[in-house]
Amino acid sequence: MNIVLLGAPGSGKGTQAAMISGRYGTPHISTGDILRQAVTDGTSLGLKAKGYMDRGELVPDEIIIGVVEECLREEDCERGFILDGFPRTVAQAESLEESLKEMGGSLDVVLNIEVEDEEIIRRLTGRRICGKCGRIFHLLFDPPRDEGVCEVCGGDLYQRADDTEETVRRRLEVYKEQTAPLIDFYKRKGLLRNVRGEKSAADVFEHVQETLEGIRG
Repeated sequence: MNIVLLGAPGSGKGTQAAMISGRYGTPHISTGDILRQAVTDGTSLGLKAKGYMDRGELVPDEIIIGVVEECLREEDCERGFILDGFPRTVAQAESLEESLKEMGGSLDVVLNIEVEDEEIIRRLTGRRICGKCGRIFHLLFDPPRDEGVCEVCGGDLYQRADDTEETVRRRLEVYKEQTAPLIDFYKRKGLLRNVRGEKSAADVFEHVQETLEGIRG
């Protein structure tokens, strides 16, 4: 199946995408992961994207659309894909639609994961990452034994620049201004399915799986 996941930052898109991929063997394409790796590697794409990401703003279409199209043309996407983090604007959605048409395909479903703003802020601002091994902790849900220290490798923990409360609130504003219109766009096409995302990842996935099985028939 060709799937798009919508939802604000921190709504759990990445977790659900990984669970869908594990259950159905469908490739998970996370534009956020692709861009962050490019930043880490210091590529030209990463250097262009870094400033936008640090400010909590959307990376311009001309940068991200090309990256996604390259991924979709990979052999492992021939039988389906899960797009997580793209499209984020109606213009990107229209570009995706045209690209898929050229490849002889189309979307099967758009899953919209809904979570209240305050819950998202609580989730994201508590996240801490090990600068050495990449292990992710959460001050509320999965705290380290020693404050600021990774219990796996002893590395220092840090908060991503886009996880501060100020930036998270800005990211939510950007989402509502530029990404939320996608909900209406896909609703008009009959592709949208809403999923409440406040429950545990397992409970949310149960709803997701029921939705996908209903579409698969």
